[in-house]
Amino acid sequence: MSMPDPQTVTISAVTTPLPRVSVTKDGSVYQSGDGTIRLTFSHQYGKGRARRMVRIDTSKISDDMFRDDVNVALKTSCHVVFDVPDTGYTPAEILALWTGFKTQLTASSDAIITKLLGGES
Repeated sequence: MSMPDPQTVTISAVTTPLPRVSVTKDGSVYQSGDGTIRLTFSHQYGKGRARRMVRIDTSKISDDMFRDDVNVALKTSCHVVFDVPDTGYTPAEILALWTGFKTQLTASSDAIITKLLGGES
C-alpha cells in the first residue's frame, strides 16, 4: 500500500506538493513539478531484518565560488532509517523509540541538529 498522493513538504515556510512519480514493489517516489524536491519511501528485506527509509533530497543552482560566470548544481539530502528485526519488536515499541528520538532532536528549537550541522559531536 502506498502513501497518500500527493505528499506535501514545507521548507523555509514554502509548502510544495509532491505528486507520486514512481512506484515499485518496495517503495514510492514523490517529486515537485520542477524536480528540485524528491521524497522517497523504501523498504529493503533480508537476513531477519527490514530497513525502512524515508528520504528527502533537494537541489538548486548556485554561483560557483571560484568563477563568477559559472553556476553549479548542488544537492543535499536528509533521511531516516529504521533497522527493524523481523520479530521481537511491535510497531508500537518502534514508534515509541521514534517519538523519543524525534523529541531529542527537536528539543530547544532544534539545538542538537544545529550543533550537529556545525560539526559538533
